[in-house]
Amino acid sequence: MISLDDQGRPEPPLAADEAATLTGFLDYQRATLAWKCSGLDAAGLRATVGPSSMTLGGLLKHLSYVEDLWFSRWLHGRAPEPPWDAVDWKTDPDWDWHSAAGDTPEQLHALWQGAVARSRSLVAEALAGGGLEQPARRSWPDGKTPSLRWILVHMIEEYARHNGHADLLREEADGLTGE
Repeated sequence: MISLDDQGRPEPPLAADEAATLTGFLDYQRATLAWKCSGLDAAGLRATVGPSSMTLGGLLKHLSYVEDLWFSRWLHGRAPEPPWDAVDWKTDPDWDWHSAAGDTPEQLHALWQGAVARSRSLVAEALAGGGLEQPARRSWPDGKTPSLRWILVHMIEEYARHNGHADLLREEADGLTGE
């Protein structure tokens, strides 16, 4: 049985195998982002703090891209899908961040939720086919290849770092604080 905290986030398991622990912590971090972005209109998702141009909408779109990049492209070696396949990343390496201002809250949430659903399915497929030790299908230029374990830990770190940003951005948007 999954235990939810006061914000509806699934608590990571206290005593589980490594794969369940890692995916549990990743799902908790994902749920934290969902909580921080929930209930905001377009202006709220575009709020910034200080001189930074980072927004909650940009976080949703960036983490959608990162989900697809690591689990689909790196882990499974698949080609980029829309909208990522139409972006000239060399010309505009921050497209995911600033293009979010032109998207509706519904579009941003749907993009992120779709990416998370695909990632969960791709992780389950990889766990069934080779476990945490399974190497990604893509390698770095030096020939080294991350494992599924490394990718999951990296994604936990990615969300945790950005959830710190989300705390500040949400407080700026409407005063909501917490964690």
